[in-house]
Amino acid sequence: MKIRSILYISILSILSACMFSKPYNGTPVLTPDAYRFSDIQEVEKERLKTEEEEEYQLLSWWEIFNDSYLDTLIVTALRNNRNVLIASQRIEQARKQQSITKKDLRPKFGTQLQAGRGNFVQGLPGDDAFNLYTGFVSTSWELDIWGKFRSLNRAAKANLLGSEYAKRAIQISLISDVATSYFKLLELRELLRISESTLSSRDSSTNLIQQRFDKGIVAEIDLNQSQIQKAIAAGAVPLYKRQMYQQENALSILIGENPRGFLPEFELYEQEVMIDIPEGLPSELLSQRPDILQAEQQIVAQNYQIGVAKANRIPAISLTGLLGLASTELSSITDSWPAWNILGDFTGPIFQWGQLKDQVRIEEYRLQETILNYEQNVLVAFQEVEDALIGIETLKDEVRAREDHVRAASNAEMLSRFRYDKGVTSYLEFLESQRQAFDASLSLAQTKQQLLSNYVLLYKALGGGWISPEEKSEAEQAAQENTKE
Repeated sequence: MKIRSILYISILSILSACMFSKPYNGTPVLTPDAYRFSDIQEVEKERLKTEEEEEYQLLSWWEIFNDSYLDTLIVTALRNNRNVLIASQRIEQARKQQSITKKDLRPKFGTQLQAGRGNFVQGLPGDDAFNLYTGFVSTSWELDIWGKFRSLNRAAKANLLGSEYAKRAIQISLISDVATSYFKLLELRELLRISESTLSSRDSSTNLIQQRFDKGIVAEIDLNQSQIQKAIAAGAVPLYKRQMYQQENALSILIGENPRGFLPEFELYEQEVMIDIPEGLPSELLSQRPDILQAEQQIVAQNYQIGVAKANRIPAISLTGLLGLASTELSSITDSWPAWNILGDFTGPIFQWGQLKDQVRIEEYRLQETILNYEQNVLVAFQEVEDALIGIETLKDEVRAREDHVRAASNAEMLSRFRYDKGVTSYLEFLESQRQAFDASLSLAQTKQQLLSNYVLLYKALGGGWISPEEKSEAEQAAQENTKE
């Protein structure tokens, strides 16, 4: 008898180790050896990093702008933004769901208390009516022979990890949105300042031309041209003022606050725009982008769902038990003999018209869908990095050209005014120089903002810049543990 019991237990143990789910061994994707528009790849390929670069890696990426006001806005946004808080709640939901599926592996216990009166015994009528009092503790346990519950548990773990990556992606997107919105606000403040300064200058010029016209020194066309240029500057002031206030409202919502004003410590022209970018190797992008990591966890979860669908085609074995007391008198129920029952339940499909087989195929198609989605995310990630790199490279050159343009246009405006006052040139030439100087200043401000925003886009495309070695090690370890299980 003992040998037979040991044999049964051994068979059940072997069967319980069976799983239809195959271990996830990663999804191969083609990664380039270098970014197309990078100029430091030889250094990166050889892994030659200076101590300065190692320290740089440990910084939060937005700190390269060296703007404490921006730092405060980002910290406030990470604490208050509703989308981040929603993502935190989703993580908690996924954590509890994983806890629920994990406990499906354990036996479940319940209780049942009954009191009744009648003349039926086991469905047959009796001669006399009698009382019946029962109290039982029940247990049920479906043996996870084919790994259905283990697959569900590991799918839930993958979903939990995916929700954590989703939160990180939301945080990175939020930080990028805050920084971009902040630089846009600085741009609009600068455009407003330029417009107000130009309006003041043109107002003085118009007053001077008006006095000369009144004295008959200049023609009316000169006065009209001056009034036109003044009106153009006057129209730009409310335009940029409106956009600036609307931008402040948008930034307020991003940081989770009611609309309010902002007083940055630095203006746009004080921001550093020539920043060196050690962007790393393309292969590292796969371990840094949270949206890619989330897509990979979707593959892991779906891989285990196939095992669940296959296990549903196989018969299941359940054990149920009942232990309690029964008596016709409530006062003597504790003196009665224990009532007990143990039942083995073997249930399984016989003929389902191919429905369970089709469900397996559906889950396999879904797996291919998640793999394709992962590959698409990788391709888009590489494109976003390349776009940001070429944007930074070309915008740096454009900023230099715009600065030269502003210097030349400002000098030309000064010389034209001098020539006009001396009667050497026409007023039309002076107005044209004035217009070019105004447009050049606006273009420089807009280009600087675009360059700063492209730095932000690059860090977002790289998965939030450079995480610390500790963070990277923890993420890799968590992924390895999840894959092993």
